[in-house]
Amino acid sequence: MYNERIDIDTSPRQSITLYDLLRMVRGTLESRFSEPQWVSAEISELKLNRSGHCYLNLVEKGDSDGKPRAEARAVIWRTAYNSIATMFQSATGTPLASGIGVLVRVVVTYHEVYGFSLQIIDLDPSYTLGEVERRRRQTIARLEADGVWDLNHELRLPRPTLRIAIVSSATAAGLQDFMRELCRSPYRFSTTLFESLMQGDAAEQSIVDALTAIAAQEEMFDVVVIIRGGGSKSDLALFDSYRIASHVAQFPLPILTGIGHDKDTSVVDMVAHMQCKTPTAVATTLVEMADVELGLLERLIADINTLATRQIGSEELRLQQYRTEVYSLAIEATHRALRELERTEMAIYNEATSRLDAELQRIISAQHLVETYSVDNILKLGFATLRRGTTYITCAGDADIGDSIDIELRDGRITAEVRDIQRDSNVE
Repeated sequence: MYNERIDIDTSPRQSITLYDLLRMVRGTLESRFSEPQWVSAEISELKLNRSGHCYLNLVEKGDSDGKPRAEARAVIWRTAYNSIATMFQSATGTPLASGIGVLVRVVVTYHEVYGFSLQIIDLDPSYTLGEVERRRRQTIARLEADGVWDLNHELRLPRPTLRIAIVSSATAAGLQDFMRELCRSPYRFSTTLFESLMQGDAAEQSIVDALTAIAAQEEMFDVVVIIRGGGSKSDLALFDSYRIASHVAQFPLPILTGIGHDKDTSVVDMVAHMQCKTPTAVATTLVEMADVELGLLERLIADINTLATRQIGSEELRLQQYRTEVYSLAIEATHRALRELERTEMAIYNEATSRLDAELQRIISAQHLVETYSVDNILKLGFATLRRGTTYITCAGDADIGDSIDIELRDGRITAEVRDIQRDSNVE
């Protein structure tokens, strides 16, 4: 059917104009596709014109490389756009936007100037819901097959958990709620923002870049929090991305998420260490964790005080026992030392007395000896002393012939003159 030939006889002499050719293309397409067709595709671009018309670009991507293998322009005219957009958002909870898979009913059109396009006249929102869920399940299955699903769950949160890396938009209301809740607590949390886009085509790469930057300095942080306030299902579908979820699952630090509303659970929430329903809930969880650590610390302090008091009491009792023993031993040692001192004193006294007696006897003996050899006693024996002036003469060489010498006797003194000196050669 698709390959049925259309024969047109032309030659260099019998040609047709471009307009005629395009009219035939138009006629062929419109005759082949006289009825509207249901077509599945992904919206790659969407622009709402001020006139109320909505212009789209539809693509079909290849399964292996994700590159478009088919692409076409489409339009929803103003007369149909409001009803289609309202119906879609009411059913899916998200507005029509790029990145969404859709099942649309189209009229095939061709214009000689504007070319091929599809006019969308209806849309089946149940397909989009199913496509989102299909992609979500596909991401979950792939993560489980990779063996990384539980890796972040198994990490242990550092204690206390105070150094926080934040992945969020800097202007997000959810970030303000998170910081406000932390500031209410008495704890000194350290927070560092790694700014990231949280919606749009560049958001996936932006979040991956933020996580990569944190991983490069992981030793500076205890935990990572990913914060994204409420949004449409299409906005939050970003967090069903395999790339982001794979990074989160394998991240070296525990990750806490606060993405969307209470009812929202993304694949990133599932693989993260802990899911909190909102950004404020993430902050509340961190504060509660700090409360637990403080409570544990207070209990430890109380236990230490109790043990210390008990130990001090025990040691005081033992010290008192030691004090009594030391006192008894000191008294006993003192008495023993006094007795020893008395014995030593007596020994010293006896030794000193003995030595004094001996020395006294020696002195008496010396005294007797001195008295025996005193000049008076010697003179009494008939000896005399000779002096020349004040110098005693003890040998013949001490005097000269003609010297006047004094001869001292026991009962007087005689002065004489030396007339002759005779030396004894036998005396040296």
